[in-house]
Amino acid sequence: MAKIAMILGPEFEDSEFRIPHDKLKERGHEVTIVGEEADAVVEGKRHREKARVQAAVTDTRPQDFDALVIPGGHMPDNLRTSSEVVGFIEAFAKTGRPVAAVCHGPQLLIEAGLVEGRTMTSWPSVRTDLENAGATWVDEEVVLDDNFITSRGPDDLETFSEAILEVLESSGQSVATG
Repeated sequence: MAKIAMILGPEFEDSEFRIPHDKLKERGHEVTIVGEEADAVVEGKRHREKARVQAAVTDTRPQDFDALVIPGGHMPDNLRTSSEVVGFIEAFAKTGRPVAAVCHGPQLLIEAGLVEGRTMTSWPSVRTDLENAGATWVDEEVVLDDNFITSRGPDDLETFSEAILEVLESSGQSVATG
């Protein structure tokens, strides 16, 4: 069982939270919703999903997790100005563990200065941002580049979720089990 941190804030893309979250939990992984304020209830941009933030980034240690998942929606752009969220993502990426971002999620990776030299995908409107930050953008369902897993959007969520599971299950290592 892996421990996964999922970044969440207001106006996340509902399905990009729900589908990976449920797929990971169905396979027995522990998912912790991490955000700016513990116990805050955040709502998806389509108003179909609400979730309670279980841990604030300021009270969370990246080394306590095996993977990080960043859904899209308006949330990544909204959280780009949070130095605490960006700092958590940057620190987590330095662990070398899997970082998965879908749709607009890579905006937080750009803000953390993590995309230069990477091959990635995203929602088409994020393409120029990624390229300007030094990434190579490709139009594919899922792209794996070292410890980064990126995906385009809601239509690719099954493939995205499976890619996360494959990476987690192939590593066989967990902070939970050592």
